[in-house]
Amino acid sequence: MTQVKKMWPLLTATHRYDKSISTLNRGRGQQIEAPILAYLIETANGRILYDVGCDHAKIHDPVARTRYYSPQVFDFGAPEMQEEQRIPNHLARLGLTAADVDVIFIGHLHFDHAGGLKELRRCGCGAEIHVQNDEVTAARSGADPAVFADDLLDDAGAPLPFCLQHGEYSVLPGVQAVLTPGHTLGHMSMLIELPKGPPVLLAGDAADLQENLDDEIAPGTLWQGREAQALASIRKLKVLARDTGAVVWPNHDMAFYRRLPPFPGACE
Repeated sequence: MTQVKKMWPLLTATHRYDKSISTLNRGRGQQIEAPILAYLIETANGRILYDVGCDHAKIHDPVARTRYYSPQVFDFGAPEMQEEQRIPNHLARLGLTAADVDVIFIGHLHFDHAGGLKELRRCGCGAEIHVQNDEVTAARSGADPAVFADDLLDDAGAPLPFCLQHGEYSVLPGVQAVLTPGHTLGHMSMLIELPKGPPVLLAGDAADLQENLDDEIAPGTLWQGREAQALASIRKLKVLARDTGAVVWPNHDMAFYRRLPPFPGACE
């Protein structure tokens, strides 16, 4: 029986970029607005965060913004992140603090998914940080421009204490980690059994858009060009959804996000 009680989609920022970043060799020259999402999952045995969004300081401090997001060093440009979109502020609206989070599950270590780790720790979060061993190895190699090396360190410059995982596993009853590499080496999706309605399959960046799923189009950014692996992960998500009755949630699709309950509304 699932231990999941409810889940909140958290809009942590928005990002305008060329559509070809989400759909390989498709949509070049077309600008899209994408939500940057995290998910708070309340269970009978604690709270889980899937992803943590961007580092607020890198966006709002002028020196840091130039260092990380200037066109000379970063093609994507900076996301837009409002004060109320910072995860500690989302938690506060629910009567919670960062210390009330028990597990942080990082689907992959790109800047828009792992950048908020330091702020949460600064706010008193002592949660285990689950991430795939392969993901950390690739991220620390310096070969992925969407990983900001500073996001993997604490305020003192020491490596964050990741709880390294190897392959698929049950986070707890009703929450299953699903291996979906291609976009990154150790990318993870998550299958969540809600108490009511069909299960939810958080695709993460294995599928940015509904189009990735419908047309079986790989994400536009891939680890070492692994299109076949990314397509296999998309097909794996679709088979898992068919077999479990789950609904697959694309991760950066604004039209899909707008159909979800507006915060502080939850999915139950």
